[in-house]
Amino acid sequence: MRRFLTVLFLILTSLTAVAQNDAEAVRILDRFSELALGSPSVSMKFTMETIDQVESTNNKVSGSAILCKESYRIEMPDNIIWFNGETSWSYLPDEKEVTIAKPDRKENSFMTKPSSIFSVYKKGYKVRLLEEKADSWLIDLYPDDINSDHIRIRLSIGKPDLDLRSLEYKYKNGITAILTVKEFDLKKQPAVSEFTFPAADYKGVEVIDMR
Repeated sequence: MRRFLTVLFLILTSLTAVAQNDAEAVRILDRFSELALGSPSVSMKFTMETIDQVESTNNKVSGSAILCKESYRIEMPDNIIWFNGETSWSYLPDEKEVTIAKPDRKENSFMTKPSSIFSVYKKGYKVRLLEEKADSWLIDLYPDDINSDHIRIRLSIGKPDLDLRSLEYKYKNGITAILTVKEFDLKKQPAVSEFTFPAADYKGVEVIDMR
């Protein structure tokens, strides 16, 4: 009985630690968020790896993104997305078609709202500093909502520049998406036109308007 109570105490203690926000992790994320969101833009080059444990597949592609407030442009081999804060254009090179839509603003994944990676921790998540290394911090975010489609978000933030090193979404359906950042720049000042589909450069493509 004594051994059982000891084990139960350890389990409850670990669960309580996860359920509470880690003050040091919040301080790191606050600095990370303030720096990124206070910059003219955030631009990055990355690799995106998608691991499907159910289908036993692994897919990796390279891409780039530039974010400016709510606007962004994401370029990947099979898809280019422009979003100007209100309207999105999703271009598929293989199909030579562009879909115009009004995105659901409630979505907070990297592909639907990339700027959320700098502020998502502020509401609806418990935060924990998982590991501190000489050159980086590893921080986990656990959703408060038990019905969330993902189990956790994991951020690797570099020292001393507070640059994003990697971002991982682990979903309940067995899929894990890992964004590994190769270049991270906060100095570019993009033109507004960079976040709108340049129709003149894509003449002849099929337009699907879902607005």
